[in-house]
Amino acid sequence: MGTTQLEAAPEPKYWHLKTTLTEALDNEFEVGQILPNERDLAARYGVARATLRQALEQLELEGRLQRRRGIGTTVAPPRVGVDVSPAHDRWPGAPGDDWQIDGSERVEVPAAVARLLGRAVGCPAHLIRRTRRAHGQPVATEELYLPAAPTGAETARAALGALHRRELQGQERTVELGSARAEDARRLDRLPGSPVLLVTTRYLADDGPAAASVATYRADTCRLTFGDTGAMELLAS
Repeated sequence: MGTTQLEAAPEPKYWHLKTTLTEALDNEFEVGQILPNERDLAARYGVARATLRQALEQLELEGRLQRRRGIGTTVAPPRVGVDVSPAHDRWPGAPGDDWQIDGSERVEVPAAVARLLGRAVGCPAHLIRRTRRAHGQPVATEELYLPAAPTGAETARAALGALHRRELQGQERTVELGSARAEDARRLDRLPGSPVLLVTTRYLADDGPAAASVATYRADTCRLTFGDTGAMELLAS
């Protein structure tokens, strides 16, 4: 069996440097410690600053470093483990739900959500915006859509209360990598386009889809965990 072109390709310089820097972060630096400036780091490892920046950007994407305005590049704390196991017997907003309601409004259902709910594009819905926090910091935002009757309850709690009176049959959940939209980035204290994990959930009642949510998790600080009852669908493009 011959060697493939990919196997024969040399390891990029920045990737080798990233591995070296990872070992240094594990052995020489403490959480929150400020790294030396780029000039000093490049001289220390004998690389061009462009190569160094690529390695630092990769470590930032992986959640090992944080770049803070006015401070510099610091060693990031360990990622927060966030349980996203579906609770098949619990609606969003039920006791034990650790999401906080930020607000709600009446909207027309966008196309992507309409497909999840099995509704026509533009039909009325309650949009409830929520935030999930860990150690006092926002780690995820959510847009929760509930189909609305023409005379339905207008407040978030009233809409959730009406949902809780129905019998939950189960959930369907998918996870994929995405980029933070401007509004989500602002709420999560990130830059637009930053890598995020998108968790899409469809809640099912006896007569079909009853609610749908799209939750945006910070990819740099979160690692999603799944319990025994959880199911994760891997999306391939």
